[in-house]
Amino acid sequence: MNHVLDRPIWSALTTRHEVFAQGGDRARRYRPSIVPFAATAADDADSLRALAGLLPPRETAILVQTDEVALPAEISAISTASLVQMVAQQPTPAVSDGRIRQLTKDDAAEMLALASVTKPGPFTLEALSLGEFWGIDIDGRLAAMAGERMKQPGYSEVSGVCTHPDFRGGGLARLLSLFVAGRIAARGEVPYLHAYDSNAAAITLYERIGFRLRTTLNMAVVQRAG
Repeated sequence: MNHVLDRPIWSALTTRHEVFAQGGDRARRYRPSIVPFAATAADDADSLRALAGLLPPRETAILVQTDEVALPAEISAISTASLVQMVAQQPTPAVSDGRIRQLTKDDAAEMLALASVTKPGPFTLEALSLGEFWGIDIDGRLAAMAGERMKQPGYSEVSGVCTHPDFRGGGLARLLSLFVAGRIAARGEVPYLHAYDSNAAAITLYERIGFRLRTTLNMAVVQRAG
């Protein structure tokens, strides 16, 4: 039996994030203005046909799953990568630090600017629709942030963890990762996250704060032919 996180995008869009979903019973996507994620229920012909019908010509989307990503003839992969999926192995304690503040829509432009510099993963001005984000300011600038993205029954994803290059080395990413994971755990959910399998520094950081490898995932950035 498949784990709920084996197809994390599909699991989110058919449960706790169904309100953000476009599509039907075989393929779904988040509204593109929120995050460019799409998924199929399975890799059968009906699901792949539904995925093809979901993407307009020349539009891109990102698929993530444990299985090799299967695509219909109308859609091709622009790039692929391997991810690690890590899950907190014990209840994450609450973390308190007076520097941490909740980010709001008023911070969206600065959040997007920080994400553009650090590239923590797909990020849009509407990222706050998916979950809370928290940040630390230094010298009047947003120095670091972290938040929540996909949500499945019993799980919430820690995402968007990044620190501006001017402020690295101060443990801000570690602090904010622990803070967000602690808030997820306080709700009775299990924090989890994703990282590129080539990002040894990030994986080491997450291991040190109590995350362990659950599985590896295949990611594909895909586009429908114009």
